[in-house]
Amino acid sequence: MPDRPLLVTSALPYANGPLHLGHLAGAYLPADLFVRYQRLRGRDVVWVCGSDEHGAAIAIRARQEGTTPQAIVDRYHAELESAFAGFGIAFDAYGRTTSETHRETSQDLFRAIDAAGGFVRKTATQLYDPEAGLFLADRFVKGTCPVCGYDQAYGDQCENCGSTLSPDDLVEPRSTLSGAAPERRETTHWYLPLGDLQPALEQWIGTRAGWKPNVLGQVRSWLDAGLSPRAMTRDLDWGISVPPDVEGDTDGKVLYVWFDAPIGYLSITKEWAAAQGDAERWRRYWQVHEDGTAPELVHFIGKDNIVFHCLIFPAILMATNRAADAAGNAAQPDLPQLASPSAEQFVLPENVPANEFLNLEGQKLSTSRGWAVWAEEALQAFPADALRYALAVGLPETKDADFTWSDFQNRVNGELADVVGNFCNRALTFADRFTGGAVPPLEEPSEADRELLAALAAAPPEVGALYEQYRLRDAVARTVALARAGNQYLQETEPWKTRKTDERAMRNTVHVALQVCAGLSVLLDPVVPETARRLREMLNLEGVRSSAGGAGANGAAGGEGEAGIGWADAGRPLLQTNHPLGTPGILVRKIEDDEVEAQRQLLDDREATATGDPAAADSGEPYAPLSAPIAFDQFTPLDLRAGRILAADLHPNADKLLRFDVDLGFETRQILSGVREHFAPDDLVGRTVVVVANLAPRTIRGLESQGMILFAENRDGALLAVEADGEPGAVVR
Repeated sequence: MPDRPLLVTSALPYANGPLHLGHLAGAYLPADLFVRYQRLRGRDVVWVCGSDEHGAAIAIRARQEGTTPQAIVDRYHAELESAFAGFGIAFDAYGRTTSETHRETSQDLFRAIDAAGGFVRKTATQLYDPEAGLFLADRFVKGTCPVCGYDQAYGDQCENCGSTLSPDDLVEPRSTLSGAAPERRETTHWYLPLGDLQPALEQWIGTRAGWKPNVLGQVRSWLDAGLSPRAMTRDLDWGISVPPDVEGDTDGKVLYVWFDAPIGYLSITKEWAAAQGDAERWRRYWQVHEDGTAPELVHFIGKDNIVFHCLIFPAILMATNRAADAAGNAAQPDLPQLASPSAEQFVLPENVPANEFLNLEGQKLSTSRGWAVWAEEALQAFPADALRYALAVGLPETKDADFTWSDFQNRVNGELADVVGNFCNRALTFADRFTGGAVPPLEEPSEADRELLAALAAAPPEVGALYEQYRLRDAVARTVALARAGNQYLQETEPWKTRKTDERAMRNTVHVALQVCAGLSVLLDPVVPETARRLREMLNLEGVRSSAGGAGANGAAGGEGEAGIGWADAGRPLLQTNHPLGTPGILVRKIEDDEVEAQRQLLDDREATATGDPAAADSGEPYAPLSAPIAFDQFTPLDLRAGRILAADLHPNADKLLRFDVDLGFETRQILSGVREHFAPDDLVGRTVVVVANLAPRTIRGLESQGMILFAENRDGALLAVEADGEPGAVVR
């Protein structure tokens, strides 16, 4: 039975900033590995992505920079495309959500759902900025989080504790546009009744076998809490307008960015199909075929997008399918047709292999304080394949992972260079010197020869199975294990000795080693495509399928079973006896100590600039307003002391808390602080900080906190400990 057509998407990057390594490790490199493998298999696969160019954050940035939202997205769309290309991220199509096709597609879906009664219009009061003269979208509102007390929480989410919020939840909300206290005014919006769709969503989620536990856990927690109606429109002057022909007052209304953004996957597929000369080809990858065959849809995302891709976007597709049923005078089903969907129904995701977050040098990535490695910057310093490999072997697949420059150096030098590069160089160099630069014959192979050839034959199905299970780190490790076995084989067969004592055995060794090199040139292609290409050049091996996408690389031109050497072929001998080889050379260059040290220094310097230089740290955000005046006798009861942090570790029962042992001179206290998002435990050890020493003890998640450590928060959200020069226990006045 042939494979179903496969559509792969990666989360649309937001076009208001550059790409960093955390982005790549989350939704783009994993998808690239998976899709390149599928292309080498000959699978009919299309991979789409594009710039997400609407929403309040872009409008805010444009106001801050004194320019237009279109100018912002034009700039960053070009930067994102360039960074992806430099990293070898091989989309079949990379589009943008400001395109005309996207506007039409989004409005068509909205119009269809509305016509079928899929939305509920509700009038409610919303925050309004009287100075800016605008209703405030979620991201235009800041205030104090009701969960953790963080006073820079946004109207949709607290970035300190991760709680999902609405502007109504915030304490003392304020406009990010003017700093004004917002008023409440009535406005009407179109809501998607997620609660009505919850039974259908639950039934569908129950059919999702093989999803990652972190994905299912987050989805089920939302379902257990019960889904509420969610507004699919906003009052904003930047976005896709609500279709003017729908019933109701549409003036000043745009589509909610999380309605229009995932529809970008569909509109970009339409643009891709048109570019192939078949405008209707998009249906092959999105809709159930007339014979009942359903394509396979896979979303690669980061964990912060799970709810949108596993609940909200599927709900939009369900509502669209119901609208199509209603328009066709079919009986509107209470639940989606899961077992045998009807023709022209949109398919729901087959899998959503969401990754966790990538940390950097033991700390959470923070663009505001310069703690990030920008993709373009990294590409100026290192080959793309070196960065791809180091990220691939440390992907945050099931838990947060940490990227460090020392690990990067060790991975590239100790594995890619010393294992893969060394094995291929030894085999090719030996053939160049002792077998006339050609593949020698294999005659009467030994047990060792047969064992390595058997390992080669087993590698494609074994590595492929790992890719199919989205165990990408394991797939890379299993591929490198074949090269490691090759090195061990050379050590055991010792061709440098047998060339003098048993020439047939020497020729056999070279023959087998070269066949493994040829297989590796295919199996490594998803991970390090440029390195694999150069290896094939040294082997003079041609005719391997492209893993890079575009015309001829998938169903657009070649289709399933495209001609050429593919994934399954990598397990058989690909080089004929007497096949002339190319010129051997160094396959992987090593990373030098000074290169790594320069990157560490760059991080430190940039963080110091972002957090220590007032001119550099000016983010354009307003200063937090002063609180109401207090009398002197309201301040004097506070007993502030200098305290030296002796030890720190993670709170065992709370994701946001660190536990500190603080020396106050006369005693050591345990103090808990909700700063885990900003600091690793060791960051503050040894520092002398300011402590509120007479705060009543409070038990938090099973541990008692005996005071409070003071922190200063910059306008950009960076948190800094308030330090003191006095001895432990010194009174701070």
